[in-house]
Amino acid sequence: MENLANKMRPKCLDDVIGQEHLIGMNKVLSNLVSKGFLPSMILYGKPGIGKTSIAYAIVNELKEKARFLNATINNKQDFDICIEEAKMYGHLIVVIDEIHRMNKDKQDLLLPHVESGLITLIGLTTSNPYHKINPAIRSRVQIFELHELSVSDIVKGLVRACSFLDGIKVDDDVISIIAKSSSGDLRNAISRLEVAYYASSDKHITKELLENLGTKPIFFHDKNEDGHYDVLSAFQKSIRGSDVDAALHYLSRLLEAEDLDSIYRRMSVIAYEDIGLANPSIGPKVMAAISAAELVGLPEARIPLQAVIVEMALSPKSNSAHMAGDAAINDIRKGTTGNVPDHIKTSSTTYLYPHNYPNSYVKQDYLPKELLGKHYYQMKNNKYEMNLNKIHEEMKGNGK
Repeated sequence: MENLANKMRPKCLDDVIGQEHLIGMNKVLSNLVSKGFLPSMILYGKPGIGKTSIAYAIVNELKEKARFLNATINNKQDFDICIEEAKMYGHLIVVIDEIHRMNKDKQDLLLPHVESGLITLIGLTTSNPYHKINPAIRSRVQIFELHELSVSDIVKGLVRACSFLDGIKVDDDVISIIAKSSSGDLRNAISRLEVAYYASSDKHITKELLENLGTKPIFFHDKNEDGHYDVLSAFQKSIRGSDVDAALHYLSRLLEAEDLDSIYRRMSVIAYEDIGLANPSIGPKVMAAISAAELVGLPEARIPLQAVIVEMALSPKSNSAHMAGDAAINDIRKGTTGNVPDHIKTSSTTYLYPHNYPNSYVKQDYLPKELLGKHYYQMKNNKYEMNLNKIHEEMKGNGK
C-alpha cells in the first residue's frame, strides 16, 4: 500500500508547502520552471522539508523524462542505463537522492553528460554541499538551500493530509501536537497522522491515542513559535550568564525533545567559548558527561548532563582564548601576516632551543616582523588565568 506522504506529493510547485523564498510569484525556482529553463541543481536542507517533493513537482510541470536514483542504493549499471536513456530521448532529468554519497565512478560517468546538457542533474542532500559535495559536481550546479518548515507549514500539510484519509475525525489540539512534535519534518508528521488513523478503531484521532503511540509534543516552539535555535541560544546564554536555573530549564526542553546531538554540540562550544581558561577542567568534564550520556541513553542520559550543566553555569567565565584566537584570524583575513622569521624556519641553524635554557625559556622573536609587539591575548580577571600569567612572567623573568 502506498504511504500517505507519497500520495500527497505535489503535482506542481504551487502545491509545495513552505520554501516561499524559492517558490511562488516572481521567485527564482518558479521562474526557471515557468520559462522551461532548468539548470542542474542541488537542493539541500533538513529531512522532510520538501526536497524530493520539489523534484517531483519540477519533473511533472516540465513533462520531461526523468529517472530517480539513490547514490547509495543504485549501482554503476543503473547510472549507465540513465545515460543510454538520455541519449535515446535527447535529454533526461536525473534526480539523485543522497548525492553527497555518490562515489567517484558514478561521478565520472555523469559529469561529461551534465557538462554537455544531455543530463540535467537534480541532487538532493541533507548535508551542506559546500562541505560534502565533490567540487567537480558543485562547479556545474546551482545550489538552493531549503529552509526549515514552521509549525504553521506543518499544520497546513496535516490539514491537507486529512483530505486523503476517508472519514477521519481529529480533535482540535491533535494537529497542533503532531505539528509541534515533528521538529519541522513534514514527512514525519504525515506518517504519524497516518499511523494514528489506522491505529484507531473508529478513525477518531485523540490526544490519548497519540500518547499511546508515543507521540508527545516537543518544546522547541513556545506560543510565539520562536523556534529551535532560540532555545539553543537561550541555553548557551543562560550558562554564559551564570543562571543555573535557566540553564537547567532550557536543558530540560532540549531533553524532552530528545535532541541530544544539539545539546552535545552546544555544551562543547560553551566549555571553550564562554568558560575557557577560567575553568579549563570543564572541557574534559563535558566530554566525560557526553560519553556517559551516550553510554546509558535516555532517559538516564539526563543525569550526567544535568550535573555538568550545573557546574558550567556556576563556573567562572572567560572568553579570552576565544577572543585572542579570533583576533589572530581577523589579521590573517586582512592580509596582515608577514614572513616566518628566518631563525624559526625548518632549515634554521640559529634557532634557540628553549629546553636548553633555565625554565625552558629563552627570549627570541616568533611573530613576523610586521606583527612584532602585537598582543592578541588579553588576560581576564579570574584565579586560573591570573595564576597562569604569574607563572609565565616568572618564567620569562628567569630567561636570558
